[in-house]
Amino acid sequence: MSVLYLLISSLCILALAYRYYSAFIAARVLMLDDRNITPAVTCNDGKDYVPTNKWVVFGHHFAAIAGAGPLIGPTLAAQYGWGPGFFWILLGSVFAGCVHDMIILFASVRHQGQSLAVIAQKDVSRLTGITTAFVTLFIIIVALAGLAVAVANALFNNPWGVFIIAMTIPIAMITGVYMFRIRPGAILSGTTFGVVAILAAVYFGGPIAESSIAGWFTFSKQNLSIILPLYGFCAAALPVWLLLAPRDYLSTYMKIAVIGGLAVGLFFVNPTVQMPFVTRFIAGGGPIIPGPVWPYVFITIACGAISGFHALIGSGTTPKMLEREGQVRLIGYGAMLTEAFIGVMALLAAVTLVPNDYFAINSSAAAFAKLNMPVQNLPELCRLVGLDVAHRPGGAISLAVGTAYIFSHVGAGLQHTMKYWFQFIIMFEALFILTTIDAGTRVARYILQDILGKVYAPLKQTDWIPGVVLTSGGVSFAWGYILYTGDVSSIWPLFGVTNQTLAALALAIGTTIILRTSAKKRYALITAVPCAFVTVTTFAAAFMNIQLYLAQGMILNTILSAVIIVLVTIIIVENVRVWITLLKTEKPLGMNDDREHIYCPVVPAHAPDDLPLA
Repeated sequence: MSVLYLLISSLCILALAYRYYSAFIAARVLMLDDRNITPAVTCNDGKDYVPTNKWVVFGHHFAAIAGAGPLIGPTLAAQYGWGPGFFWILLGSVFAGCVHDMIILFASVRHQGQSLAVIAQKDVSRLTGITTAFVTLFIIIVALAGLAVAVANALFNNPWGVFIIAMTIPIAMITGVYMFRIRPGAILSGTTFGVVAILAAVYFGGPIAESSIAGWFTFSKQNLSIILPLYGFCAAALPVWLLLAPRDYLSTYMKIAVIGGLAVGLFFVNPTVQMPFVTRFIAGGGPIIPGPVWPYVFITIACGAISGFHALIGSGTTPKMLEREGQVRLIGYGAMLTEAFIGVMALLAAVTLVPNDYFAINSSAAAFAKLNMPVQNLPELCRLVGLDVAHRPGGAISLAVGTAYIFSHVGAGLQHTMKYWFQFIIMFEALFILTTIDAGTRVARYILQDILGKVYAPLKQTDWIPGVVLTSGGVSFAWGYILYTGDVSSIWPLFGVTNQTLAALALAIGTTIILRTSAKKRYALITAVPCAFVTVTTFAAAFMNIQLYLAQGMILNTILSAVIIVLVTIIIVENVRVWITLLKTEKPLGMNDDREHIYCPVVPAHAPDDLPLA
């Protein structure tokens, strides 16, 4: 079957969803109104709260939410065939993921850019708020480790890729200084410089990798497991305009351009789908994911359809940058739809590989040997990309190989450029993940400051340098430890379950928000139905994971999984209790967002102690 059928049908479904379903939610359910002043305006501090151009915010938000999930998850899920992943990405994103992102971003904007835990405390109960703070902190730490493991597997012993990624940091900082300090609002010229500089880094990375200084950029997995948390610490502590916003902005539009180019490449090359609709591993026992298609395909595609991690960004950095409330639709629903399309493209790139070669890349040598599948095109692919790509599990390498193969076959005589395309796609994937690590570490820092601030009040202030350094360091060390001591087989299932469990939690809180604000109680079904499905699915996967971890003696993973299940159960029960009460009311009660008292979560040291803090 030609991939064009899948490509065109997915584009049509996503476009219709944005045109009609998101408009309905914005106008009827949330009743977005630009007359409501956003916290970026009322709390502008020039650091975390900064009114920012909507396309820059879209770029930042999209880059922050679109980490490894829409690239790695669908690639790994291809183990089950092209059918389960394809339909879950489309249906899950339209009716669950986009709704999830939009409602949480809306709630945070109305609550002065505060975190999901603060929203839960104000609109559900104090117990829910406290529990949400702890569970989100646990989940985000596991998620960051899960995202980083894909980067480590793609960049170890790859000086070309490391050089490109290293160069994106000073390029982004120069762009940030230019766009926000030297010439504020100079979007076009800043973007042009950034994109040209990154492309130059890709080109010159080849000669660097073959030169005498290649050793400067050659690292083992263990080295990268230390370097990545150090990078996350720096990114979380620096002002948002200096690194986070410009790098996310640049990487986003490059990512969108690459995915658009991949769609065009698929159109011209028109490869056939090599993977069957379902494989023999649908009942379990696969070399990549050991469990059955349900529930594991729903947790493996961790971001392409729905992701709880997005709730942390939607109630973290993004609401502090939004200029107008009406932009919630574009940035909340629109960015998630874009991510879903990327998930579809990643899946299509994976299923156009010969199945034997796909499994050879994505499984360990021991697991692949048991399949009795002789490789077909893999030796030639290794020669063309200039790297041994066999047995590099995690999905990043197979996606890069598949995408590079398609790009290099768009025109005659382009096969010799495949190694450039391969490294470009590695950079493209790593930027996806690192920009999520940027924002994720910063959001986890906010949450940890909230928790520790109850013990020592100054720690709540996001402009107090010692507190910023302490909490950024603590978060980076925590997820760095999991990364250093684990691997993709132990981290990714834990990441998938915790990530989707957080989505269920956020949808439950979103249902409470709709019941509080909407004139029609039945509108709450848009979050309640996906909440029920995701809750049942992720809890089933969590119990399967616990059995697997106990069998392998992974005590830390077992404890984390059990603790998260207990905490999320408490949150769901508390929300249901509030739903029963709200369903008995005839008129909307409104959110407890203190809109009659405009204040900012960043409070000077001399401010009264009774002000609510985020």
